[in-house]
Amino acid sequence: MGLFLDTSRVIFSRVKDLRALTSKRHRVKGKWAATQPKQPPTRMALQHFDATYSAQLGALWPSIRVALLSERKYGALLNHFSHNPDVEELQGQGCKDFISNGEAFMFPASADHHSELRPEEDSSSVSTVTHGGGIRQPSPLRLSPNIRCLVFPRGDITRFRPARPDKFGLLSYYLLDAASMLPCLALDVQESHTVLDLCAAPGGKALALLQTQSVRFLCANDLSVSRTSRLKRVLHSYVPKALLTDDKLRITSFDGTIWGEIERNSFDRVLVDVPCTTDRHSLMDDDNNIFSRSRVGERRSLPQLQAQLLLAGILAACPGGDVLYSTCTLSANQNQAVVQQAVQLAEEQHGIQLQVISLRPLAQMFSNTFHFAPNLHLGEMVIPHLAANFGPIYLCKLRRLT
Repeated sequence: MGLFLDTSRVIFSRVKDLRALTSKRHRVKGKWAATQPKQPPTRMALQHFDATYSAQLGALWPSIRVALLSERKYGALLNHFSHNPDVEELQGQGCKDFISNGEAFMFPASADHHSELRPEEDSSSVSTVTHGGGIRQPSPLRLSPNIRCLVFPRGDITRFRPARPDKFGLLSYYLLDAASMLPCLALDVQESHTVLDLCAAPGGKALALLQTQSVRFLCANDLSVSRTSRLKRVLHSYVPKALLTDDKLRITSFDGTIWGEIERNSFDRVLVDVPCTTDRHSLMDDDNNIFSRSRVGERRSLPQLQAQLLLAGILAACPGGDVLYSTCTLSANQNQAVVQQAVQLAEEQHGIQLQVISLRPLAQMFSNTFHFAPNLHLGEMVIPHLAANFGPIYLCKLRRLT
């Protein structure tokens, strides 16, 4: 035993001598604290949401939290330009078009929209954001018969299988969060309208707008060149080439915050689906997560960027045109506060007065499919729920008066 210990000491001393002869640049010492984050971004996001949303949402937060951490539900936006039997197969599995079902549930009650508005939706409750006497009005719903989106029944988390191409190579449906269809429906695109999608990638909402077949001209913009490339691939996979000509579609990669300097007073409808904290992604995926330590500054500056984009969208709309602001976050700082700031800047800097259009009729129409946050003073918001795990999606509609 003693001989073994003596031998071990000799070997150890030689190893130490060898290390001393190794140049410093070839020595490696693991520095865990410097090279590894103490917590992954998903964990940091959850801690941030617990602190923020528990105060903002109160008793609603625990159930929303569980839903956000569970598998989300999808909808299948049917491609009106494709000829594929997938639709009948999905309907045979129990899928239903939530849009037509919502219309059947709502009408002929449209005459009662005024009486059904929530008490907080009177003009006094929005005086801080209407500036100039603009009164929140219920929006007449005129949904395109060409937009259909299938969803599985409440509580059914069956997954859609990938869409198949028809004989012309067009895919039969596009998978997306069904709640993200609401901004497109609320935008109320009518025959011969010109439309700007200011932050268009990856392309689901632009595709939905084209499905209406009412858009005379669509401009789809996104700052990222790689994302606009993906947008082009999506549109070419679903829409015939004859409808993607230069006189009907323009895809650009400009900075959306300066769009008011490029085209002002030009579009009948403007969709401003801004970058945000993307709450569900932030909780589920560490890749490209805005709660990464390297993106702290970017995350903190989001409300400022969002207000600039919304203001640019307001400037791009023609007088009498509508602007739809949307996010996929629960954050009031990125939702209602941004709308208030942009409306105030539009009046103070450009003399533009805006009217807030109530989307309560839309929420009532689709209350059997989605859960909506109660008592929002501005806009509507789909909140995740285990029985209907869509969202979050926030949307607010503005009409440019001057």
